Parts: sequence; structure tokens; C-alpha cells
Amino acid sequence: MRLYRKIIPKMSKEIIAVLRADGDVEIDDAKLEEAELDVAAILVEYCNAEDRLNQETKDALTRRGLSAERFAQVKKGLAEARSHKTGEEGAEYVINQMLEALMHSRNIEEVFAEDHEMRKKITETLRKYLGIDEEIDREARGRLKNLREGTAEWDVEYEKVVGQLKRARGLA
Repeated sequence: MRLYRKIIPKMSKEIIAVLRADGDVEIDDAKLEEAELDVAAILVEYCNAEDRLNQETKDALTRRGLSAERFAQVKKGLAEARSHKTGEEGAEYVINQMLEALMHSRNIEEVFAEDHEMRKKITETLRKYLGIDEEIDREARGRLKNLREGTAEWDVEYEKVVGQLKRARGLA
């Protein structure tokens, strides 16, 4: 699960807004920002754990003298050893944490909806923001139709276009 820190406030605001608008949760206007911060804190903590795992993976590669090509394999092993969920499991973990926080937060007056109903709405909102990488990839590939994929020129241009698109969306 690729999560950008810059969109966390927007995500948490939208999650709370959707749940509130549908009557799933009742939140006093005075506590609305705090409720959004509760959700954002879960996302930030996940990002922090991901950053720590990435750093540990880099350190492990350096210590063992392995190439960067083994990054994903080493990261997966370290994640399993630390019981850190990644990918789809990471999204499920974050959603479970949010549901738990909603039930126990002092900033939420009342929860009216069932877990599975709120899970569906949170998942839809997360997918909207987590699909940003795929959108950027599609757009970058669309712009590079004149180059043959797999060539050195394509690789350089792809990275450049992806960087431009991320900056344009405020992600870099």
C-alpha cells in the first residue's frame, strides 16, 4: 500500500465527512477536527512504520552486501518478522485500526452503523487515494507512446514524467 503523507489530511477529512454525511457516526462540530486527526494519526503511524521498515531493509541490504534488486524480497521477510502488514493486508490493517478508533474515540459522539457498512465506505475512500500511483503510471505511459518500453531512453523519460506528474499533484 503506497500512501503519500501529503494527502493524509485530505483522506481523513473525506473519510469522516462520508461517515458523518451518511449518518454512520455522530460528531459534534466542535470535535470534528479532532475526529479527523484521530483518523489521520492512524495513517501517519502506518507511514512511519513503513518508513522504518524501508530503512531497515536498506540497512540489511548494505550489511549483507546484496543488490537493490533484492529490496522487495528482503522487505517482505522483515515485514513478516515484525508482523507489519503490507499491500492489501496493510490496507485491511489500517481500516481495522480506523474502525477501532471510531468506536473508542472521545471525539465521536455515537456510532450508528455496523462495522461492515463503515468498512465498505472507508475502503472506497482509501482506494480512491491509493489508486494515485496507477493513474500516474497510466498517464506517464500514455505520454511515452512514441518510445519503446524497456529501452534506456524510455526508462529515463518515464522517471522524468512520473516525477513531473507527482509534483503537479503535490505528491513530491
